[in-house]
Amino acid sequence: MGRAFEFRKARKFKRWGNMARVFTKLGKEITICAKQGGPEPENNPRLRVLMQTAKKENMPKENVERAIKRAVSKDFTDYKEMNYEGYGPYGIAIFVETATDNTTRTVANVRSYFNKCGGSLGTSGSLEFLFTHKCVFHIVKPENVSLDDLELELIDFGVDELDVDDESNEVILYGEFAQNAAIQKYLEENGYEITSSEFVRIPNDLKEVTPEQRETIEKLIEKLEEDDDVQNVFHNMKEDDSKEE
Repeated sequence: MGRAFEFRKARKFKRWGNMARVFTKLGKEITICAKQGGPEPENNPRLRVLMQTAKKENMPKENVERAIKRAVSKDFTDYKEMNYEGYGPYGIAIFVETATDNTTRTVANVRSYFNKCGGSLGTSGSLEFLFTHKCVFHIVKPENVSLDDLELELIDFGVDELDVDDESNEVILYGEFAQNAAIQKYLEENGYEITSSEFVRIPNDLKEVTPEQRETIEKLIEKLEEDDDVQNVFHNMKEDDSKEE
């Protein structure tokens, strides 16, 4: 198991907060996707898989429909996707993805969180090299197909790591960000059931911190994740091994 597995462990704590926050963030993703690729799931592959993700997260169907309708409404103020990068306390790199209808508000909030927690917001693109952009697919663990064979099948489509979650009976596939559409197309055409999909930024190296330092860094990450404009927060802090499940 490689970097992706370590990353999965590192993202366990307070990933998206409570259920209402999950629905808000997923709703924004669905709206942006429907705006860019159209509101019909049969013609919008990314929307199809986001609807599956919503189902997995128990997001009510009416919430999904409302998010799609918002994208085609004449009164809809489009969300702008913006990334912010900076260093948290003790030199931890933090990458923040947002979707906002007011970039002035969002950057001011993000900067204040960094400043109040002893970090500093950097310039756009300054820390991007510290992370690798990946697509992730969760599929139902197939019967009568060896995972080795499945991995060999998918290598040609950009999948570079495969993990198994025995608790959910799912296989988790990590692939090149640019190959997202090709991987999804292959999975759908070959009958694999996709339960969810997401884009992640996997740190190229994980940094050790003390328990006291971790507590300070987690306060900043929590503040960022609680902001309604923030979609995802990625960092290169190594997970606390003593808290592994």
